[in-house]
Amino acid sequence: MDPDFDEFLHVPARLSVVALLAPADWVDFGFVRDAVGTSDSALSKQVTALTDAGYVEVRKTRSRTGRHMHLRLTPHGRQAFQRHASALERIVAAARKPVE
Repeated sequence: MDPDFDEFLHVPARLSVVALLAPADWVDFGFVRDAVGTSDSALSKQVTALTDAGYVEVRKTRSRTGRHMHLRLTPHGRQAFQRHASALERIVAAARKPVE
């Protein structure tokens, strides 16, 4: 197995969240929930796991419209995602090589 392949990150729900956060700065929790197509509780569980692993940072705020939660990748999370994506690309490239 490729040494950059991240078993923790490869869980589909986590990978979807991290891939969505990768090109952005702070992203609204509700946007992530809707884009990933999951429930608040299921996303909260994955966000907690990603936060505990040091991959995601959470910011909670209050405004006149209520409480808001925003997410972003930490530098560690961004590097882990980039390494994992590169590993996946190498795996796919190897699978596409013609068999001799």
